[in-house]
Amino acid sequence: MRKTLELLTCTFGLLLLPFNFASAHEVYVLSPDEIATGVNTPPFDMLATLYANLGSFVFWGFIVFVVVSTIFFMSIFRVLERLFNPFFERMKPYASTVARVTIGLGLVAGAYYGANYGPELPLAAIFGEQAPLIALLAGLVGLMLIANVWSRLAATVATILFLINAIWHGIYMLTYVNYLGEFIVLLTPASLKLRRASAQGWHNIASLLAPYSWVILRITFGISLIYSSIYAKILHNNLALQVASLTFPGHAHPLAYYFGFEPHFLVLGAALIEILIGLFYIFGVEIRWTSIFLLFWLSLSLWFFGESVWPHIVLIGIPLAFIMHGYDKYSIEGYFFKRGGREPVL
Repeated sequence: MRKTLELLTCTFGLLLLPFNFASAHEVYVLSPDEIATGVNTPPFDMLATLYANLGSFVFWGFIVFVVVSTIFFMSIFRVLERLFNPFFERMKPYASTVARVTIGLGLVAGAYYGANYGPELPLAAIFGEQAPLIALLAGLVGLMLIANVWSRLAATVATILFLINAIWHGIYMLTYVNYLGEFIVLLTPASLKLRRASAQGWHNIASLLAPYSWVILRITFGISLIYSSIYAKILHNNLALQVASLTFPGHAHPLAYYFGFEPHFLVLGAALIEILIGLFYIFGVEIRWTSIFLLFWLSLSLWFFGESVWPHIVLIGIPLAFIMHGYDKYSIEGYFFKRGGREPVL
């Protein structure tokens, strides 16, 4: 745990290594054959899709602009700031607890299903016959984090397991780099409790890192969303196209039908929206609204596709933590629009 800074640096270096095949969040609902087809089929021309739907693109782009700007001006409206500030101030101290429990639940669920972070990363692929022991270790680490027992040790082990996955899966681990961001949020406050003189050096590092813990979480979470979108909706956009075009059990029509869009245009729009959401997190713009929006669409996705909830635990818990925590002073809105101790509402 006390080596978080060094491990973080090493991890981003490891993420540049080549990666074995794995699938992003959107294709959990596809079969292995459908995934293989989507990956091996050349991506469709998204620029041609944009030109073919230019009128719709401009119209919906304008709608997005209006919504974003409206939410922004509502967020900095002083009457609303004064009204909601006491509520948000009471919620903020619990944000780290939500983050800790979230990552603990994610690790326990992954251990139960014999996977790292998501079903496309089975423990057996890395650890072979030792996978049951690693699952037991990961589950124990998760329970320790949930109960807040020996959290520093648990987070250290969790970080090491993440590094092992980064070595094995390479750049694909950007999909789950939000886990690493949560480790920072959890480790830094614990590190500040070090008492021994021999640990003073690491105490100083933790002290320097502490103000940036939520910055790191914002950035890593944004990176994970952007990378997942680029992977499944741009580089291998036939994966998302299959998801948008297939008719799933319990529904009479495919997803694109319910939105009223042509499937290719739906994939293009979804890619741009997800990248925009990731950028909003990275730069700290409309954090609470973006988190609420993400939770809403994630809930619809889970309902429509009937997906397992456990791979999405982190995607649920981190936005909840951001709703509680709000803006750090290094975010754009937190830096420019925080007045008199009151921060933007949404």
